[in-house]
Amino acid sequence: MNTTTPRTALTATMQGTVSFAGPSQDVEIDALRHHHAGPLSLAWTGHPHFEDGDASTFLASIRSRDWQDPTALLSRINGPFAIAIVDAAKRRCLLAVDRLGIMPLAYRQRNGRLFFGSTLDLLREADPSGLEIDPQAIYDYLYFHMIPAPRTVYRDVSKLEPAGYVLCTEEHCHSGRYWDIPYREEAPARPEAEEQLRQLLEDAVVDNLEGTATGTFLSGGLDSTTVSGYFSRRAPAPHRAFSVGFDAEGYDETPWAREAASHYGLELSTYYVTPDDVCAAVPRIAAAYDEPFGNASAIPAYFCARRAREAGIECLLAGDGGDELFAGNSRYARQLIFAHYDALPRWLRKGMLEPLARPETPLHRLPLARKLVSYIRQASLPMPERMESYNLLLRAGAGNVFTPDFLGRINPEEPCRLLREAYRADDDISLLKHMLALDMKITIADNDIRKVSHMCRLAGIEVRYPMLDERLVRFAAGLPSDWLLAHGELRAFYRRALSGFLPRATLEKSKHGFGLPFGVWLAQEPGLHDLADQALSRLAGRGVVREDYIARLRGKHLQEHAAYYGVMIWLLMMLEHWLEAHGF
Repeated sequence: MNTTTPRTALTATMQGTVSFAGPSQDVEIDALRHHHAGPLSLAWTGHPHFEDGDASTFLASIRSRDWQDPTALLSRINGPFAIAIVDAAKRRCLLAVDRLGIMPLAYRQRNGRLFFGSTLDLLREADPSGLEIDPQAIYDYLYFHMIPAPRTVYRDVSKLEPAGYVLCTEEHCHSGRYWDIPYREEAPARPEAEEQLRQLLEDAVVDNLEGTATGTFLSGGLDSTTVSGYFSRRAPAPHRAFSVGFDAEGYDETPWAREAASHYGLELSTYYVTPDDVCAAVPRIAAAYDEPFGNASAIPAYFCARRAREAGIECLLAGDGGDELFAGNSRYARQLIFAHYDALPRWLRKGMLEPLARPETPLHRLPLARKLVSYIRQASLPMPERMESYNLLLRAGAGNVFTPDFLGRINPEEPCRLLREAYRADDDISLLKHMLALDMKITIADNDIRKVSHMCRLAGIEVRYPMLDERLVRFAAGLPSDWLLAHGELRAFYRRALSGFLPRATLEKSKHGFGLPFGVWLAQEPGLHDLADQALSRLAGRGVVREDYIARLRGKHLQEHAAYYGVMIWLLMMLEHWLEAHGF
C-alpha cells in the first residue's frame, strides 16, 4: 500500500484497486492516510473521527465483526470522510462516505477487480478500458444541471450517495445507506433552542479552525455572514474574508458583504469578475470537473477561492447548507401555498377546477384568470414533481431538445424517480421536511458541495462546511416545521435566534448567492458570444441535441430573452467543453 501526503486533507484524493482473483487478494491504494492490522487495511481521505479512538484501535475493534450489514460499523465514524476497508483474509472490501456526502467516492467492479477513486478521473486512470458515456447521464445533466448520485457520466460506474456504502466480495457488490437525517417534530423550549442553535453554530466554526491559514467566503447572505461572524469571534487574527462582485445590475452583492465585514471587523478582499475572466476560465473549469457540471456560479466560486489562495489562505470556510436545513428557499413557501389545493374536495378539484384549466378551454386567455389557471395546473401536480414546474428542460420539451435517436436510448422518467427517492415520500414527516430532505441530497450533496469543493481544489485551497456539522444537522431536523417557516417567513426561527448577532442588512437581505450574469453578458460581449457559439456549433454535430434547437437558441431565443435562455446555452457549452477535455 502506497501513500501520498497532499497539503490538506479535504483536498486530498484516494485511488485504489482490489483484486478478488487468484489465491490471495492484491490491494493497491494511494491515499492520504492508511493503517494496517494484519490482513485488514484502512485508507481514508477527509477528517474521520473514530469513536473507538484512532484508526488502529478502530481496525482492531472490527477485526472479528460481521460486515453483512455495515451500519453499526459505520455509525461509529463521524465527520467528513471517504474510506476503504479491505479484509484480505475474507476477500471483501467496504467503501463508504460521510453522512452528508462531503467527501466523494466512485467505484467500478469489472473482471474480478474493484476500482475506486475520489474522482472519476482517478478511477479512469486506474481502469480506462471500456468506459462509455451513459446517455441517461447526459439527459439527467440537462434536467438537473449536474448528474445526481449514484449515476455517473460513465456506464457501469457509480458514485456513493450521502451516508452510502458498497460492500464488495468476489461474487457481487451490495450497496446501501447506514444513516438518514432524523427528521421529526419536537417541541423544545424556544429560548433554550435559540441558545442551542447559537452555540452549535459557534462550535461548528471553531471545530473547523485547525492550525492552518483560514478565511471565509462572504457573499453577505445569512450563512456566509454567520460563519464569518463566528470566525471573527474565535479565529486568530488576521480575520480575512473573500467575496466576488459583478458590474451587472441585480448580480452584485458586494454592498452586503462590505456591511458584514464592517460589522465584524473583517478584512474583506473583493474580486470583480469580468466577461474576459469567464472566457478564460470556461475551458479550464469544465475540464476540472470529473463529469459534466452546469452550475454557472462555479465561476465566481473559483475566482473567490483563487483570490484567497493568492493572499496566502490555505482553507476557506463556506456557508453552504443553511437554507436547506432551516427553510430558506422561496420554493418551500410556494409549495405550502399549493398544498392548500390538496385540502379541497376531490370532486371540486377533479370535476370542476382542473377541467377549466385545460389548455383547450378559453379561461387561460382571460387576463384576470391566468394566475388562477397557473395555480390550478401546478397545484394539481403530485409532489415532488410539482417542484419541477419551472424546469428548463421540461419547459422546452425533451422532444424539441434531443434527437429522436438519443431519446430512444434514455428513460425520460428517470429524473422523477431520483426526485421521489430523495424526497423520502414513504417517511411520515411534514411537507416542508420532505422538501428539505430532497434539497439536502439534490441541491447540497449533488450540486453545491460538488461546485465549491471542485473549484477550491482547482484554486489549490481547502474548503470546509461548518453549516453541515452533523450536530447542527440533527438539531435542525428536529425543529418544528412551523418554527422554520412561520406564516410564509423563510428561516423564521433562524432569523430570530441570530437577530442579536447578525447585521440588520443581512437579516433583511433577499437570497442571491454568487450568481453569474452569463446571459446578460452573452448578449453584450462578443468574446463570450463567440466562445458559446463555437461550442454549440461543435455540439450540434454529436447527434445528441437537435441542430434546429441549437439554431433557435443561438438566434431568436438569445435575442428575445438572453438571461433565461442563457442558462441552457451555458449548460450546452459546458457539456461540449467537458466532452472535448475528456477526449470524447
